[in-house]
Amino acid sequence: MKIFAYLAADGPAIGIAGANDRFIPLHEVAPDFPRSLKPALELPYGIERIAAVVAGKPGTQPLADVTFLPPIDAPNAFWALALNFKLHLEETGLTTSPDFPHLFMRHAGSLVAHGAPLRNPPPEVSQEHDYEGELGVVIGRGGRHIPIDRALSHVAGFTCVNEGSIREFQRHNRNFGLGKNFEESGSYGPWLVTPDEFGAIGEHTLVTRLNGIERQRTKLDDMLFTVEQVIAYLSTGYRLRPGDVIAMGTPGALPPHPGEAIDPARQRTRHKTNTGKSSMRTGDVVEVEISGIGILSNPLAGDEPVGYRPG
Repeated sequence: MKIFAYLAADGPAIGIAGANDRFIPLHEVAPDFPRSLKPALELPYGIERIAAVVAGKPGTQPLADVTFLPPIDAPNAFWALALNFKLHLEETGLTTSPDFPHLFMRHAGSLVAHGAPLRNPPPEVSQEHDYEGELGVVIGRGGRHIPIDRALSHVAGFTCVNEGSIREFQRHNRNFGLGKNFEESGSYGPWLVTPDEFGAIGEHTLVTRLNGIERQRTKLDDMLFTVEQVIAYLSTGYRLRPGDVIAMGTPGALPPHPGEAIDPARQRTRHKTNTGKSSMRTGDVVEVEISGIGILSNPLAGDEPVGYRPG
């Protein structure tokens, strides 16, 4: 089941993608159901109840007309992992703990939906707005001290994430901070795919494209810490809540394609091996595709110019 949030004529709503590029508006078949995913997941057996309501029903509306919203409206927590793929470790020359995942947080205002523009900072603020294609994990059932062997039973679904990063500001401190939280600098969506449909995580492939050119490609079995391990670790510290999101880290860049000369203005050269890395620019289109989920696509638009704006 593919479940997404969208903007209907009368406000936010939940859709279920069906066959023939059509979808079921959940509020039309279950008018008493919540119209956003977070409160829907907070219901006992929320995912199962959605599945039961739409079972056997055909899609009635065209997906092509949808204005997507971020899958979760203001998640309680949006966690992200750093340095969770071997290639990314190699290209950065950095080290990480072999025992504990390297985690940080993003706020809801730093993320937009599928199809919405990412804000590219003015050049005097940053020239290193980097894509980071990642697997996103949406928690459906909360809990504390979740055992690894039960972790996947707490997952509502999987989604695509572009964990866009402003590198200059990321380097200002060891905890990444503002560099990972610029206004509307990243995205996730277009929907979450339930675990029964997604299947084995490690069998899937992640690809990131910038203007149609592949810049990242990896199998998801190359993660240092698995989804199950991260859920168990996080739940040791606090109670995971329905609608929490975890971005599982990015794999790093592919080398340049044969005969390709990357624009030096886009290329980051401070790292050891990522000569194929190409920072995003206004006017670009970036896509993150994960097999079994689909494609998260966003254009790059220029952010507002530097200048004081109260309010």
